Amino acid sequence: LRKCCNHPYLFEGVEDRTLDPLGDHLVTSCGKMALLDKLLAKLFKRGHRVLIFSQMTRMLDILEDYMLMRHYQYCRIDGDTSYDERESLIDAYNAPGSTKFVFLLSTR
Repeated sequence: LRKCCNHPYLFEGVEDRTLDPLGDHLVTSCGKMALLDKLLAKLFKRGHRVLIFSQMTRMLDILEDYMLMRHYQYCRIDGDTSYDERESLIDAYNAPGSTKFVFLLSTR
């Protein structure tokens, strides 16, 4: 059920591998992503910055593809991130004048 509520590409075999991996299908195949796409565009335009939390690192993988597709600057921390790298990413996001728009965080 958690997979259903997040993105259909979390299920094996659903994603059409003949499409561009960073194509609009990432957004159009999922209502939650379509809403996020609209919200982030408005927040970016207004100069806001965003934290996105997820329990599923595979969902963070999809969000990372989305960030690349939309050319948003981002940082990501999950369970595989070393302590030193975590500190570096947090410092980069919090630095005065940082261009990092989104911080992707795993809650597990």
